[in-house]
Amino acid sequence: MRGVLLVPFMGISGEPLHFKKNVWKGFSRVFGRQSAAMRIALWGLFLLANLTFSEAQTISVHDPVMIRHADRFYLFCTGVGISCWSSADMVNWKAEKPVFDRPPAWAVSAVKGFKGHIWAPDISYHHNRYYLYYSVSSFGKNTSCIGLATNPTLNPDDPAFKWTDHGKVIQSVPNRDNWNAIDPNLVVDENNTGWLNFGSFWGGIKMVRLNDHYTAIDTTQQWYTLATRERLYGINDDNAGDGAIEAPFIIRKNEYYFLFVSFDYCCRGVNSNYKIMVGRSASVTGPYVDRNGKELAAGGGSLLVQGNAGWPGVGHNGICSFDQKDYMVFHGYDASDGGKPKLLVREIEWEAAGWPVVKL
Repeated sequence: MRGVLLVPFMGISGEPLHFKKNVWKGFSRVFGRQSAAMRIALWGLFLLANLTFSEAQTISVHDPVMIRHADRFYLFCTGVGISCWSSADMVNWKAEKPVFDRPPAWAVSAVKGFKGHIWAPDISYHHNRYYLYYSVSSFGKNTSCIGLATNPTLNPDDPAFKWTDHGKVIQSVPNRDNWNAIDPNLVVDENNTGWLNFGSFWGGIKMVRLNDHYTAIDTTQQWYTLATRERLYGINDDNAGDGAIEAPFIIRKNEYYFLFVSFDYCCRGVNSNYKIMVGRSASVTGPYVDRNGKELAAGGGSLLVQGNAGWPGVGHNGICSFDQKDYMVFHGYDASDGGKPKLLVREIEWEAAGWPVVKL
């Protein structure tokens, strides 16, 4: 789509022209038969359209998830109060008000130093309302909590629009838990049982069964380890370690559940080497295996999306489906803009063997 808008920047041979004088020359070649006044008008329209598109395609986000409500798409991502954007076409995005206008009191009390910057939300629709799980933490520590807010609608103009915070769902404590309560994702199985998967570094990706309302851990206390990476032996439990795995997201496709996770390091700009891995299982609780049959709980994982020169690190994905198409929503670090995290949306293709394919 960007290439279509940049046609006036191309010479007769198809090679890109330099900006300023050469761009005007290229534009004149394309619209040279028009009057000077018409060319100026067309040039103005072109610049406006290209500017609008460029801004839309380069919104800066981290850890995005997306859902559709009525005729609009809503994007939630890491930010103060949980950042929110809306769009009619998944291209042109409008900034909406954050979910919270002040830090939840329970979170301020639970996590020392927390001032309202909330990480890695997860959005889904169940029981006639939208469920938004979110992370409260400190970077590099597992002094962390996962909270939940719900809303009957995502349309801020609807009189029923109101976020209700249900407080803490789960908490990890340093030197008690070898896991980190961030990066939540809710998956509902074929029996309508809700499972919360989450985790970052430490002991990897965990899963716990939720109650029937998906608002708290079920009294049965059913816990599973879904994926891990090797962790240097002897590291204290309050240290994140070197087992760089996080950001789980599970979907059900045909007869399998697919677990997507991010390997390696985010948040380092152009030096990020984040990448997305995948495994699948016939059961929501696992075991999840990669293409070679290795369990993700034993360090396995098949590479799905890896960075390149333009996007050196890509990861922390969500998956959404609209009109019989599946999309991966994630962020990448833009090498052309100092490594800022930007929104990326790619359609997922599926192989005959049932594995996903995503082209960066």
